[in-house]
Amino acid sequence: MTGDQTGWPERIFSRSFGQGPRNVLAVHCSLAHSGAWRRLAGEMAEGITLTAFDMLSHGRSPDWDGTGNYQLLNVDAGLALLSEPVDLIGHSFGATVALRMAMARPHLVRSLTLIEPVLFAVAKSDAPAVFATLEAASRPIDAAWAAGDLALMARLFNRMWGPGEPKWTDLPEQARDAMIRAIPVVPACHPALFDDENGTLAPGALDPVAMPVLLLHGSESPGVIGEIVRGVSRRLANARAGCVPGAGHMLPVTHPQQTAQLLRQFWQACN
Repeated sequence: MTGDQTGWPERIFSRSFGQGPRNVLAVHCSLAHSGAWRRLAGEMAEGITLTAFDMLSHGRSPDWDGTGNYQLLNVDAGLALLSEPVDLIGHSFGATVALRMAMARPHLVRSLTLIEPVLFAVAKSDAPAVFATLEAASRPIDAAWAAGDLALMARLFNRMWGPGEPKWTDLPEQARDAMIRAIPVVPACHPALFDDENGTLAPGALDPVAMPVLLLHGSESPGVIGEIVRGVSRRLANARAGCVPGAGHMLPVTHPQQTAQLLRQFWQACN
């Protein structure tokens, strides 16, 4: 495992796992960091070299200064690491970043895997009742943000989207502080994720994403994720969907063996 920093758009930290022949680039979820891919990469260490970077305000990368489009800044950071074709993976918000990367540089993306993508605008369009359920469940998080209580907001967000264990109070202080540090980017991304401010779903925008695409979700994830997976699958030319039984939103972390197996099958079918 190595660490490095790219110089654009800021000093973004990246690291690699494994020494296998297949090059993989991975984008983590909100409130996590590049180390979240360690267990999944470990399951495939002999077959892949997985490179991951810390998004702005996460891990060892610098804080976002609040200017510019947060999603697209991280897209640019990921693109700076692309110099040859890779298998691209993204989880949650990282999946929306990975999708935008594939839209921008399709010739450098051999395959694309979107795990639990949170492009909520898909459900808003396709399944408004399910989207309304998500909005209702998110109101306590929104209220904590409005009150300026970042610790409560991070705690509620982690309860809704985290792995469930360990509980917030049992997490190391360093881990809690890291989530509190990152939580302001969540409301900042609302226009991109809920309203499709960046035009990911605009007519023709997804046409470049012609490479094989795998969309994964956990059977125990909030229902909105399944709607997003189905909706994105319908909008892509070469997509397939899979479900990990018993898994929730954090399936790359909680179910690395099952996720690794699905990736192997997908990549084998792509070859």
